[in-house]
Amino acid sequence: MTDTPAPELVASCWTSAGDVAPLQSPETSPVPIAERLEAIASTGWSGFGLAHDDLAAARATLGFPALRSLIDDAGLRHVEVELLTDWWDESLTHRWRPQFDLLLEAAETLGARFIKVGTTIGEPLDNLDFLVEPLRRLTAEAALRGTRIALEPMPFSMVGTVPAAADLMRKVDMPGCGLVVDYWHVFRAGTTLDELASSLDANQIFGVELNDADAEIRGSLFEDTRDNRRLCGQGDQDVAGFIKTMISIGFDGPWGVEILSEEHRAIPVQKALRVAYETSLACFRESQL
Repeated sequence: MTDTPAPELVASCWTSAGDVAPLQSPETSPVPIAERLEAIASTGWSGFGLAHDDLAAARATLGFPALRSLIDDAGLRHVEVELLTDWWDESLTHRWRPQFDLLLEAAETLGARFIKVGTTIGEPLDNLDFLVEPLRRLTAEAALRGTRIALEPMPFSMVGTVPAAADLMRKVDMPGCGLVVDYWHVFRAGTTLDELASSLDANQIFGVELNDADAEIRGSLFEDTRDNRRLCGQGDQDVAGFIKTMISIGFDGPWGVEILSEEHRAIPVQKALRVAYETSLACFRESQL
């Protein structure tokens, strides 16, 4: 094994959120933002993510400029903001437009590398052409605010696989529009590492998220991703092989770590962050063997 620099790891929003889960209303962390940033910085992370409801709460209390000062004081170099959906549906503009405006403001003020977007929960669609123009519009607007748009394919959503999402990116054909590749969504969609490598271009990959899972799905796919993810290297998936594959494609970080589980939410945030960081590093060491 050769000595290589430690990877820069980003605590994706749910990894540091404490006892709150996706689709709760609101999706607001019970952990005060200053305490959360201190816990992230003190456990080795290079960056972090925040979901929309946490961003809304921060803007209403601290304000984004003060939050940016806290981020800078903590020495955190990478910021991610999420998640926008319904953005292709003009009849739902009243719902998604205010969310997008907030995410744009947050990205600009906090220096976010991209705004993560998703699609509606449901069966994956074969024809995704109707998303091309809406993605181009989002991307053009994001560029004016100094950020990019990153679509995350999920096997229980309209854009169900990374290969399908990569084809969509080729049709969008804008450098400011790319993908977040979450390993959980890769293996639960049945995409092999070879298929992943053959479908992706390096310039399409804006973010990568690491995690692990048991071989068998418990509950629905959404329930499994929300409640049963495992720490990296603690499940049955090939995390080290995924890291090797992403490096072979040309991705060089920073690497997100997104841990979502009932077990993770029950642990004090600083301890949860520490164990998520250490187990992720162990997978990088394994990938170099």
